Amino acid sequence: MIVDRAQIVIQSGKGGDGAVSFRREPFVPNGGPDGGNGGKGGDVVFLADKNLHTLMDLRYMKKYKAQPGANGMGANKYGKGGEDLVIKVPVGSVLIDEASGAFMADLAADGDRFIAALGGKGGLGNANFKNSVRQAPNFAEAGSAGQERTVVIELKLIADVGLVGLPNVGKSTLLAACTGAKPKIANYHFTTTFPNLGVVDLGYMTFVLADIPGLIEGAAQGVGLGHDFLKHVERTKVLIHVVDVSGSEGQDPLDAYRTVEKEMGAYSPLLMDKPVVCALNKVDLAPDGGAGAALEAYLKERGVKAYRISAATRQGVADLMNEASRMLAEAERAQQEGAAGGSHSDQRQWMRVTRIEDDPDYRDVHIAEADDGAFELSGKQLEKIFNSTNFNDQGSLGYLNKYLVTSGVIRKLQARGLADGDTIRIKDFELEWYEDA
Repeated sequence: MIVDRAQIVIQSGKGGDGAVSFRREPFVPNGGPDGGNGGKGGDVVFLADKNLHTLMDLRYMKKYKAQPGANGMGANKYGKGGEDLVIKVPVGSVLIDEASGAFMADLAADGDRFIAALGGKGGLGNANFKNSVRQAPNFAEAGSAGQERTVVIELKLIADVGLVGLPNVGKSTLLAACTGAKPKIANYHFTTTFPNLGVVDLGYMTFVLADIPGLIEGAAQGVGLGHDFLKHVERTKVLIHVVDVSGSEGQDPLDAYRTVEKEMGAYSPLLMDKPVVCALNKVDLAPDGGAGAALEAYLKERGVKAYRISAATRQGVADLMNEASRMLAEAERAQQEGAAGGSHSDQRQWMRVTRIEDDPDYRDVHIAEADDGAFELSGKQLEKIFNSTNFNDQGSLGYLNKYLVTSGVIRKLQARGLADGDTIRIKDFELEWYEDA
């Protein structure tokens, strides 16, 4: 079974806490602070591996967590950094941030790597907080929290040329006729439920041909298996649109062509820019060569070449493949020239992975009123400072208090009715507010 979509939760490692330590050696009176810094937390890295062909393993394990950094130690010893967690995925995997829907990475080649969650920074040891006024700082900085996010992984087929068309028009038969592939072939809709691949060898050129499962009306909205199939068309450089002109299915060839064209355009306008050649298939089943005159006129107006073929008897298949190879060479040349010129047609929204400290809401402090009348505070930066606070040290408590004032939190609380004697709660710690203090 080939699994081409998975959703997992990843979490990078927390940074190690800085150490509170003072130098204690014989004959060294009044040793100063020597607490070392904490180690960096491990990153979560995705790695494209050509030996993998499915996302099956990710279906069974849903949460992945990188190693945290070790805490700092005395004698200015730094904590060890946490090991990165490497998640291997098949070549062709696309990473999407589930919360925002933004694309994170497109791992299209073997060895492509992407850091999807950055490990937290290690906290500073107390040796970093010594100054001319504070000679013996009795506190250190906590390590930054790791990042947690839900990632959707989609596996998109990597092929040079794709066969598209309605169900049961002969795409699998055509793939079998010109490659060594042995797809399942039967006379009913959705015989093919996952793209099949084959290599076309023309002697002077080879390319990968994909049989994309049949599309139906409404595919762009997910009808049938529309989204599962359409995503595989995106990577192909050239499309061969296969149409049944035998009349055996009772479908007008022009209507059939327009239906698939409409669904591809609705799914992604970029698909309409791909070079296409039309294969008028099953001409052997109609004595007069089959219908399709209206479709041929339609294609001629749009500059699309059409070939009358029979995949079953291989009539016209060689000419069709030669044309596909010519179009592929042109498409690859245009792609290289576009890359050199710096053009970029990808209209997807891409996500930039940053550290927690770089998040737009990192400094935001959220205020809520509890049932007992206390003001409850929460926020990423606030939590880090809170975790760094030594509640037995006045200097450390003073730093927390200064943060609440300079960040504007106290002003906001006063606007909401904060008065002397009121309780301010941060996590499980409570303090009473007095303006004079």
